[in-house]
Amino acid sequence: MAPGNCCSSEVAAILRGGECSMEDQNGDTLGSLNQNNIVGKPPRDHSVVMRHCTSSSWLTDSESNINTIGLKSNTEDKSEFPLTLRSGSCSEKGPKQYMEDEFICIDILGDSVAQHPDLPSPAAFYGVFDGHGGIDAASFIKKNILQFIIEDSQFPSSIKKALKSAFGKADNAFRDASSLDSSSGTTALIALVLGRVMLIANAGDSRAVLGKRGRAVELSKDHKPNCTSERLRIEKLGGVIYDGYLNGQLSVARALGDWHIKGSKGSKSPLSCEPELEEIVLTEEDEFLIMGCDGLWDVMSSQCAVTMVRKELVQHNDPNICAKVLVTEALQRNTCDNLTVVVVCFSKDPPSKIEIPRSHRRRSISAEGLDLLKGVLNGR
Repeated sequence: MAPGNCCSSEVAAILRGGECSMEDQNGDTLGSLNQNNIVGKPPRDHSVVMRHCTSSSWLTDSESNINTIGLKSNTEDKSEFPLTLRSGSCSEKGPKQYMEDEFICIDILGDSVAQHPDLPSPAAFYGVFDGHGGIDAASFIKKNILQFIIEDSQFPSSIKKALKSAFGKADNAFRDASSLDSSSGTTALIALVLGRVMLIANAGDSRAVLGKRGRAVELSKDHKPNCTSERLRIEKLGGVIYDGYLNGQLSVARALGDWHIKGSKGSKSPLSCEPELEEIVLTEEDEFLIMGCDGLWDVMSSQCAVTMVRKELVQHNDPNICAKVLVTEALQRNTCDNLTVVVVCFSKDPPSKIEIPRSHRRRSISAEGLDLLKGVLNGR
């Protein structure tokens, strides 16, 4: 897939439709608002995986405690700073024989969602889909996931529930698409911006990282089979982990597709398509979002990516160039995978330079102290 944002005609085609546990946060931010062949990629270093699986920022998951959020009208959504959404993207095949990644960038969602004219402004939608075992799953989910979200009966009154429902419906619809290879699979990472609220939904090992005044804040976690919470879930459902692979076949613990592993529809499978959600209210300190497949994060830390993007934005303020720089750097670091990166900026202006205040306090030593110091140094 060529680098760049999805064009307007592609967005229209998409909307015609032709598809370790990070848990939902309890707060209502807006008030009312079994083959033998191994499929997938080698697992990352386990110590790195665990680092992203033990964060204390995630809340306990329970379907019963998922609070719904509603949407305020534009007149109610007052803010002290202007929020302007603009995005850039880059996607490269890298060293692999085939390109199996897909992505989508819609900076102005209202122009594409006529059935919901009251969506808050700004509203936007972004997604990264890292396919494996073929391109069918990634292409299908990219083309249909937004439609499943906005057509869900719980959208937009209960957005979190609508997101989880849409992932399940998209997964089942892919299973029923007889012309496609249902044994292919894909991770799915999406970001939905509605006014000042941004929701991240993730199933798989792609990652969303927020740049907050130069600091990296991870908004998703990598779903690897060796992650403690994922391992417990997998084993509870009868699955096994062999050398970092789920059932000895797949290097991710959550994905859409892969129906040769999931079995029949409706059955409980160790491989889950259920996304984990994170919701934040954007503030003036939130400068940009980086969304990338694991081909990026295999060779680069979240903080390194944020530092690079911020430096680039200060220089030229172009998110497309930022995405290209990250992809180029990952290739130079010998990534083994396809590469897809989306950079979303929250302001029309570049980030401000961070000034470190200098200390003007003068420090001195008394004559007596100086004499004592000399004596110590001279061995007296």
